[in-house]
Amino acid sequence: MSYYISPRFLDSLAVHITKNYLDLPGVRVPLILGIHGRKGEGKSFQCELVFERMGILVTHMSAGEMESPDAGDPGRLIRLRYREAAELIKVRGKMCVLMINDLDAGAGRFDQGTQYTVNTQLVNGTLMNIADNPTDVQLPGSYDSTPLHRVPIIVTGNDFSTLYAPLIRDGRMEKFYWEPERADKIGIVSGIFEPDQLSPSDIEKLVDAFPNQAIDFFSAVRSRIYDEQIRSFIHEVGFEKVSLRVVNSTQGPPAFKKPNFNLDRLLEYGNLMVQEQQRVQNSRLVDEYNQGGRSSNQKSGNGDRVTPMRQESFTPTSQASINGSPKSDNFNRNDSSNRNQQVMNTQLSSETVEKIRQILAQGYRLGIEYVDERRFRTGSWSSYATSHNGESEAIAILEQCLNEHSSDYVRLVGIEPKAKRRVMETIIQRPNSKVGSR
Repeated sequence: MSYYISPRFLDSLAVHITKNYLDLPGVRVPLILGIHGRKGEGKSFQCELVFERMGILVTHMSAGEMESPDAGDPGRLIRLRYREAAELIKVRGKMCVLMINDLDAGAGRFDQGTQYTVNTQLVNGTLMNIADNPTDVQLPGSYDSTPLHRVPIIVTGNDFSTLYAPLIRDGRMEKFYWEPERADKIGIVSGIFEPDQLSPSDIEKLVDAFPNQAIDFFSAVRSRIYDEQIRSFIHEVGFEKVSLRVVNSTQGPPAFKKPNFNLDRLLEYGNLMVQEQQRVQNSRLVDEYNQGGRSSNQKSGNGDRVTPMRQESFTPTSQASINGSPKSDNFNRNDSSNRNQQVMNTQLSSETVEKIRQILAQGYRLGIEYVDERRFRTGSWSSYATSHNGESEAIAILEQCLNEHSSDYVRLVGIEPKAKRRVMETIIQRPNSKVGSR
C-alpha cells in the first residue's frame, strides 16, 4: 500500500532536517521544528512517511513521558534520548531526529485548572538549553567534553500557544502549521481506500461531502464498514463464546470477506458519525455538572472557585452541511435590529461589542486570550477560545472569559483564516482598569 505525502509537508521537514546537518557560515538555524494543527490531521503519520522516504532514523518520545513522581526525571530522559540519537548518527552514519509527539499535552498549560509542576518547568528549560547548545548536552552528575552531533528535534501538537513562550520563539523553534488542502485530503484519502478500488471521482465526492472533517474521520469510516460482518460473527458464535473463539483459539483467527465499499454506504456511515459528533457537542453535560458544583459551593458557604472546563470550539453540522453545502456564518444573517438587541442583552460595553463586529465583519476569526499581571510583563499570553460561529457566540464566550479572569488582562485577536496569521490585537481589560464590561 502506497501512502500519500503532502509536498508541503515533505518540503518543510526535508529543509529543516537537512539545514541542521549543514554548516552554514554566520547562520543560526533553529534546532526545533514545531508541527501544529487540528487534531486528527495525520501530523505524526506524515512525519513517519517523510522519515521513511528520506531514510532517517528516529528516536521517539511522547507527552506521557513529560511527567514523573520524581522531580527531574523527564528532563534527564530528554537529554538521554538526545544523546542516544547523536550516538546513532555516529554509529550508523545516517541522519537521525528526536521526535516528541503531542508536546503541548505534556508541557502545555491550557487553563488555570492545569497543574504546573516542577517537571513541566524543567522540561521547558531542558528543551531551551538543548536548542541553545545542541552539541553540549550533558546528563546530570557527569560531564563529557566531547562535542555531540547536532540532532534536529521534531515536535507535534495541537495548540502551541499553551507552551512556554520563550521555548517557541523563532530562534529556537521553527513553526509549521499543517492544514491539509483539498488536494492533500484527496491524496491521503485515496491512499486509505487504495485496497478497496474506489474510483477517483468517488474519492473526491466523499471528501467534498465532509469538508470540515479531519483525515482520521475517513479512516474511521472505512473501519465502520466492517461492523456488519463483525456483528454477524458475534451473533453466530454467541456472546458467551466470543472470547474463546477470538483469543487463543485452535481454529485460528476468524476471516472476513472484503465488504462492499461503495460511495453510498460510505456516505451513510459518514453521516451517522457526524450525527454522533453533534450529539456529543450538543449534550454539553460538563456545563451542567460545573453549574451544579458552583451551586453546591454557594449553598455550603465554600468560597473556592469552580472553573468550568472549556470545550473545543465546534461548528455544528446541519443537514445542509452533511449534504455538502457550506453553512453560512451567523454573523452574515444578523440584521441591525438583532445587533442592537444583542448590545442591550450583554454586559459588554458598546465599544467592546463594536470591536468584535469589526473583526468579524472583515472575515477574520476572533481569538480571546488572557494573562495575569506577572506573565503580562513577559508577553506569555494564554489562549482561552476561538469563535467560529459569529457575533452571538463571540459575545457569550468573551463574557465567560471576563467572568473567569476578572483579575487578568484580556485581549481580542483577529486571525486571518487562510494565512493563519494575526492581523490585529487589542486589550479590552486590564486588572486595574476594566473596560471590557459596563
